[in-house]
Amino acid sequence: MAVEAGKQISLVVAARPNFMKVAPLLRVLSGSFRTQLIHTGQHYDWGMSGSFLEELEMLQPDLNLGVGSGTHAEQTAGVMLALERHLNANPTHALVVVGDVNSTLASALVASKLGIPIAHVEAGLRSRDWSMPEEVNRVLTDRLSTWLFTPSPDAGDNLIAEGAEPARSFRV
Repeated sequence: MAVEAGKQISLVVAARPNFMKVAPLLRVLSGSFRTQLIHTGQHYDWGMSGSFLEELEMLQPDLNLGVGSGTHAEQTAGVMLALERHLNANPTHALVVVGDVNSTLASALVASKLGIPIAHVEAGLRSRDWSMPEEVNRVLTDRLSTWLFTPSPDAGDNLIAEGAEPARSFRV
């Protein structure tokens, strides 16, 4: 499955590491696609998100869901409710998520249920420590994703060991 040039791709950011990963993707994708930057608001203050937008020369997000802090369930549910409303009113052809934060999994769950293809950047990373919420987020996001963009050979090996089709995985 591919997304045709000119179609809309939405990129979700939530926490400061996400901004660094999405900034170059946004620049590249903007050349061939209509792009939309969605900030979940998981990291919401100037030091955790605003300064990164400025330093990375990113435009302000097209949408800020304003989720803020809370328990894992509160953050996940907040992103899911707000993002579902937005995507139902503003369809997109693909959703890009990065990393392993609560917003990553929440966004992937919403897109999956709406039938929107998902690209997961940093797929296949594993700690094998199921007491870490991030490990749960990583594994479930990978299971839901259409395209798996891995940062290392071991990440690709992890996905294959978990049954992911090799054609879905791309080392970047």
